[in-house]
Amino acid sequence: QVQLVESGGGLVQAGDSLRLSCAGSGRTFSGYDMGWFRQAPGKEREFVAAIRRIIGSTTYADSVKGRFTISRDNAKITLYLQMNGLKPEDTAVYYCAARDGSYGSLTNGYDYWGRGTQVTVTS
Repeated sequence: QVQLVESGGGLVQAGDSLRLSCAGSGRTFSGYDMGWFRQAPGKEREFVAAIRRIIGSTTYADSVKGRFTISRDNAKITLYLQMNGLKPEDTAVYYCAARDGSYGSLTNGYDYWGRGTQVTVTS
């Protein structure tokens, strides 16, 4: 059983930055692919960014490339999402997710989810 808890969300203005954190559990944390998803009001959950287990390769949604950076600290059992140049359209609940790693696409297939943290960006 994997438990994930997000933190770091808040209310900011366009152009500001935030860093989200996701605290995980378990000694096998490094063996899981990790991702960030978000769900805006009235819309379906969408993929934001992900990082491969062990080797740490990353992938991003086109909408956040160049602005967001995903990283992980396996020693601290923590996943991060650095968000720069925030836009009002980034407003959403952001969810941390984990999956037993594979070499398939990082955009789907996640088994465990946090409860989310709210990010609100005003213009």
